[in-house]
Amino acid sequence: MARKIRMGMIGGGPGAFIGEVHRKAARLDGQIELVAGAFSIIPEESTQMGKELGIDPKRAYLTAEDMLKGELALPADQRVDFVAICTPNFTHFPLARDFAEAGFHIMCEKPMTISLEEAKQLEEVVKRKGTVFGLMHAYTAYPMVKLARDLVAKGELGTIRKVMVEYAQEWLSQPVERKGNMQASWREDPKKSGAGCLGDIGTHAANLAEYITGAQIQEVLGEVSTFVEGRPIDDDINVLLHFNKGVRGTLQACQVAVGEGNDLAIWVYGDKASIEWHQQDPNYLYFRPYSSPEQLMVRGSAYIAQKSPAAARASRIPAGHPEGYIEAFANHYVNFAEQIRAKIEGKKPDAFALDLPSITEGVRGMAFIDAVLRSGRTGNVWVKMPV
Repeated sequence: MARKIRMGMIGGGPGAFIGEVHRKAARLDGQIELVAGAFSIIPEESTQMGKELGIDPKRAYLTAEDMLKGELALPADQRVDFVAICTPNFTHFPLARDFAEAGFHIMCEKPMTISLEEAKQLEEVVKRKGTVFGLMHAYTAYPMVKLARDLVAKGELGTIRKVMVEYAQEWLSQPVERKGNMQASWREDPKKSGAGCLGDIGTHAANLAEYITGAQIQEVLGEVSTFVEGRPIDDDINVLLHFNKGVRGTLQACQVAVGEGNDLAIWVYGDKASIEWHQQDPNYLYFRPYSSPEQLMVRGSAYIAQKSPAAARASRIPAGHPEGYIEAFANHYVNFAEQIRAKIEGKKPDAFALDLPSITEGVRGMAFIDAVLRSGRTGNVWVKMPV
C-alpha cells in the first residue's frame, strides 16, 4: 500500500502542548498525514487551527460529533484511518468508544480513561471491533529503554530482585491552576482528570517498570498526598510494589518537587547486574555487572544493534547526535501506522510493530490508579491489583 495513513485529531488547538507533539511525531517518518480534526471546544479556534495546519476547511470540524458524522459521510477511501485523542482525561472514554464503534482506529493519550470501569468497557469495544489501539506511554519508545528491556529478557541482569522508579516535576509546586494555567486547571479537577499526580505521571512510572522488567505489579501499598493547600487532588504519591516473579519495588511520583523538570528515572537490580536510565539524559544506559567496572551504553552505537535490534530500529541518527522526546512519540507512531497498514492489507504485522502500548496497558494503568487510591484511602494497606 503506497498511500500514507490518514490521521484525524481531536484536541490540540491553539496553545495546546501535547497535540502539537503528536502532530510533529506523526509526520516525522513520512508514513502519516493529518487530514482532519476537531481541534478545540471553541469553534473559532478549531477553524483557525485547521487553517494554520492547511486542513481542508470542510474537515476542520467544530465538534468531535461533527467530525464523526462528517468522516462517515465520506467514501471509505477518503476517511481518516485513525483519530488521535489529545484531550483532557474525562473525554477519552466517550471519544474512543464512539470512534472505535464507528470503525476507526485510535491513538489515545494516557491515562486511557478516568475509571477502571470505563477502561474495561472500552477494552470490550476495541476487541469486538478489531480496532488498532495505541496508548501514548511515550517513554517506552526510547531506544535505550528497549535495550534495557532486552537485556533483562536475555538474562544479562540475572534474576530480577528490585525495581526503583521515580518521576519528579516542579510545575504544580504552586497553585497555578488558580492563576489561569489551562493545562493545570483541568488536571487539578477530579471530575476531569480522575487522579492527579498519580494519573498524570505515576502511570508512566508504573508502565515503564513493567515494560523493562517483563514483570507485572500484583499488589500495592500506596500513600497519596496533597501538599498545596486547597488542592482537591493528589500532587505526590509513594508506593511499595509487589510484582510477580518475586520482584519487589518502589515508585515515587511528585509534581511539587521544586527544581525538577521531567526527571523520570529507573533502576533495575538483578543478582548478576543492574541498569539505570534517566529520561532527561535518554541516550545513555548504565550497565553495572556484579563486582566489575560500570559500562556506559550509548544510543546509536554499533554494539547496541547486536544486543537489541528493537533499540537499533528505534534510532534514527548516529551516536553523538542526541535523540529525545518527539522521536520517542514518533517511534510509537511508526509501529501504530504499520499495524494499521497490516490491518488494511489483511496481513500479520511485523513483530517489531507490535511493540506499542495497547488497550491492555490502558486497563492496567487504570487498575494501578484504582489500587493505589484504595490503598491510600484505607489507611495505607496492601491492595491487590484488580486485573
